Amino acid sequence: MDIPVYLIAGFLDGGKTNFINGILQDGFAKEDKTLLLCCEEGEEEYDKAALSNVTVVTIESEKALTCSFLKECEKKYKPRQVLIEYNGMWQLERLYRDVLPANWVLYQIMCMVQASTFEAYAKNMGQLMMEKITGADMLVFNRCTPELRESLRKRNLRMVNRRADIYLENVDGTSEDYLTGDECPFDMTQEVIDIPDEDFGVWYVDVMDHPDRYRGKLVHMMVVMCHSSQYPGIDCPGRFAMVCCDKDVTFLGLIARGEGLDRFKNHDWMEITAKMDVEEHPAYKGPGPVMHIVSVADGKKPRQEIVSF
Repeated sequence: MDIPVYLIAGFLDGGKTNFINGILQDGFAKEDKTLLLCCEEGEEEYDKAALSNVTVVTIESEKALTCSFLKECEKKYKPRQVLIEYNGMWQLERLYRDVLPANWVLYQIMCMVQASTFEAYAKNMGQLMMEKITGADMLVFNRCTPELRESLRKRNLRMVNRRADIYLENVDGTSEDYLTGDECPFDMTQEVIDIPDEDFGVWYVDVMDHPDRYRGKLVHMMVVMCHSSQYPGIDCPGRFAMVCCDKDVTFLGLIARGEGLDRFKNHDWMEITAKMDVEEHPAYKGPGPVMHIVSVADGKKPRQEIVSF
């Protein structure tokens, strides 16, 4: 049976234990027997009142965290779900590659960062810090002052991790979304903006929300051809995307114009470079992004054919 794993990463004093206490107090382990692996002991302690359905196992060293040890824990404690408070000085790659058993499925990675120490860690331990930020599904910066919030937003962390939900927890106890609506998830200073296969969904949302941002910009990507049946003569290449679940797959296409498109059939893969513009079209019910093809060639189907957000 697959066991969902929830990984809480970050450096010492980042707020990992407080976060775990919060979700346990909210009933995270109320129904499912939970194994909590503690790989780092800080000043905070787990709330004993919230541990009634939780088994806590402390792991003293990185060498002790092995696949065989986790299998023994599974056999002994029979958890239905696993929480891991991960040591900030340990590399995540080893955990993914060598440690997690095949049936331990990594459901979510949450990274906690103390805002006041972020710059120092990023400067002195950049690789360790960045691997946690780039891999996170949720990123929380704790103890933010107005100055720290401004500094973090200037960094535009959306270019480091385009998919994560990012939150700022303020020193007064309030919380706010990192996004203000002005951030761009891609580096717009590039001569040609490369859209990675796995980030097409992120780009599609951004270009539909902010088409003027991309006006006149060159973009490069791998897409699949779609000749519109609703608007004959219109080509709208794009990608199939899983919006919610595997049964909720939809096609995300953009209007394209240019020579060479007619030689591709529906579902053919294409590698394109296009100059973006904004034009009126009934498909958009107003102005929307249009790709003017600069170059097009046969494309190779990516390893992950369906994109997600």
